[in-house]
Amino acid sequence: MRVAIIHYWLVGMRGGEKVVEALCRLYPDADIFTHVYVPDAVSATIRRHRVTATFIDRLPRAASWYKRYLPLMPMALEQLDLRDYDLVISSESGPAKGVIPAPGAAHICYCHSPMRYLWNMSHDYRDKAGPVTRALMPVLSHYLRMWDVSTAARVDDFVANSHTVADRIQSYYHRDATVIAPPVDTEAFAPVAGNELSDHHLMVGELVAYKRPDLAVEAFNRSGRRLVVIGGGEMLGRLRAMAAPNVSVLGPQPFGVLKHHYARCRGLIFPGEEDFGIVPVEAMASGRPVIAYARGGATETVVPGLSGILFETQSVEALAEAVAEAERTPFETARLVAHARRFGLDRFAQAMGEHVAGLVGAHAGRRIAALGRLPLREGAARRPHPAGFAPVPRHAAE
Repeated sequence: MRVAIIHYWLVGMRGGEKVVEALCRLYPDADIFTHVYVPDAVSATIRRHRVTATFIDRLPRAASWYKRYLPLMPMALEQLDLRDYDLVISSESGPAKGVIPAPGAAHICYCHSPMRYLWNMSHDYRDKAGPVTRALMPVLSHYLRMWDVSTAARVDDFVANSHTVADRIQSYYHRDATVIAPPVDTEAFAPVAGNELSDHHLMVGELVAYKRPDLAVEAFNRSGRRLVVIGGGEMLGRLRAMAAPNVSVLGPQPFGVLKHHYARCRGLIFPGEEDFGIVPVEAMASGRPVIAYARGGATETVVPGLSGILFETQSVEALAEAVAEAERTPFETARLVAHARRFGLDRFAQAMGEHVAGLVGAHAGRRIAALGRLPLREGAARRPHPAGFAPVPRHAAE
């Protein structure tokens, strides 16, 4: 079985790329297709595969301007030649699922989220855009939404990374989705002894508006508690300017520094609404609780009293109250680590592997059943069934 993995762009190693990496381990002979490919920005596991980029990769400054070329990406996807592939797995939160698989091939879409800049966060993106982009967005978004919805019909099966995303898939595409949480390398993190804990809280992630790092900084500015912020992004300079002396905005840091702070912080601050949220699980794997906004994927990983505290409104007061409640709550390190390991790499590999195998088997069964109903030319002999497959009755295949 020849496998193609489609990913929107490979310019870093965030949550979507970690899913691609896990799929590469599941299907070591798979080929990868993407819009923009920066080899030095991805893992050795991904680099070992044959990677084909669309014409977007050859456009000026594609490695940094790739999002500006969004209107061209539907055409670029549809030019990919996937005739030789039996299984197509698209990894979607940018344009990826709009490829045209071969007739009879199975197409599974692992959806991190329907494109946020077209759907649930379109007004947020438009508000932050420059004047030219803001003027063009209504027209371009209208046509991109129509393309996005129509290409959902090219997908045989949707898998969502959370129930939050499954709800969006139902709302925008009117399709059901199986929920399989993304892989988290929980074994890479470990707790430390109580006497090694620090007095600071921690925020980790890309410093962009929807993640609300400003809320965390403002809340700790007022409370006087120590906060360490790790991550880069468009808000880095602004956050450093507004941070009080008790708030340290470190910017991007190597994994060793990140792991050190995870294990020693009093708790992780997670004030934005995420599709799933890998960072909270990494903190739990380090034995530390999470104080999270009670929306999105965090509600599926943060269990109040067991792995953290949830707050209902994105306000300084609500966050400050949640931090105080977390400090009063006796969290058990062993239970935090055990809870995090429910989202580990092996769990994803088993769940995704079994789900794909089931879909491919049912898909092949339907094809064989259909072939069995075709009339034969006079004197022609029936072709044998492919190795490993047996005829499947129509009702069983469906």
